[in-house]
Amino acid sequence: MMKLPLSILTFFLLALLGCQSGQQTETETPTDEPLQWVTYEGEQGPGKGKHIVLISGDEEYRSEEAMPQMARILSDHHGFTCTVLFAQDPEHPGRIDPNYLKNIPGLEALQKADLAFVFTRFRELPDDQMQEIENYLLKGKPVIGIRTATHAFNVLDTTSKWLHYDNYYEGEKEEWHGGFGRLVLGEKWVAHHGHHKHQSTSGIIAEGAENHPITNGIENGDVWGPTDVYRVRLPLPGDAQPIILGQVMNRAGEYDENDPFFGLKQTDSEVATVNPAREQDGNPNDPMMPVAWTKSYQLPGGQTGKSFASTIGSSTDLTIEGTRRMYVNAVYWLLGMDVPEKTNVDLVGEYNPSAYSFHDDEYWDNKSLMVSDYLK
Repeated sequence: MMKLPLSILTFFLLALLGCQSGQQTETETPTDEPLQWVTYEGEQGPGKGKHIVLISGDEEYRSEEAMPQMARILSDHHGFTCTVLFAQDPEHPGRIDPNYLKNIPGLEALQKADLAFVFTRFRELPDDQMQEIENYLLKGKPVIGIRTATHAFNVLDTTSKWLHYDNYYEGEKEEWHGGFGRLVLGEKWVAHHGHHKHQSTSGIIAEGAENHPITNGIENGDVWGPTDVYRVRLPLPGDAQPIILGQVMNRAGEYDENDPFFGLKQTDSEVATVNPAREQDGNPNDPMMPVAWTKSYQLPGGQTGKSFASTIGSSTDLTIEGTRRMYVNAVYWLLGMDVPEKTNVDLVGEYNPSAYSFHDDEYWDNKSLMVSDYLK
């Protein structure tokens, strides 16, 4: 019998093991079906060995752009392995469709996740996908909710076993009044507090949070977004602690519908005294609303966990260094890791986010944005 050199035997053995593992990197796509989620492997950094799942799925604030960029920052700069999930019509797997409310494939990744980002809006997901979310929360694992996560679910089927996750739930399960947003994050959808697309949010560190690790490397005004302030009911429930307050700011220049920031700038200095769209509500800065806070949560029958929520959130908000730093700091804090004095939050790759807005189905059909477009 002919003897093969050891190097050749080793090559064939490794090839065989690779085929049997069934693992797939972010640069490989199965030949028989399109890629439906993307994973960025963390190679080095404090987060190496930890897995973060980032769930996108909203029709307005371009979470499908924001979550891949956040994942790449956490992966490239900090070593976390990050899996990003997207809304898709099952009839067109692999094509991102934020308007399709009933499918986010890949949620089984939560089974091995150390932390989850939720950036969805009014979803009504099938039983198996909701069960993955429920199982994760029952374990009391950490959650970061971005903007519309306060109203992450809208369950229209009144016979659904997940009805209590609905933003408007006021049924017999009193602890679930206000749905997922209120129980897990601390607030549901209430109202716009600033003037939508006409006033911006400047972050002011809340009293008592000056030394909180989430504010490391952040000063007043560093956290900013062209998204307006959301209203919350004060005080926030349970042990919720405001970290950043949202100062409503007027635009100095003219409204520009072709500008991703609508003419709003981080340098705008005029503090608003009225929301023109809600003059009956008085001064939107008296009091200022929390726009970022921490909270403990516990599902009935589950373990206690921690959440961080911020109503500053859109793909354009993530162009702001201080806003990115707030979220990265929150990751470290929720995972019980030492938060760096000034985390590296440099953007990774080309990042040209779209203005936040609703689009019709024809827009998404024509755009034909694919999950594979977010491969490195």
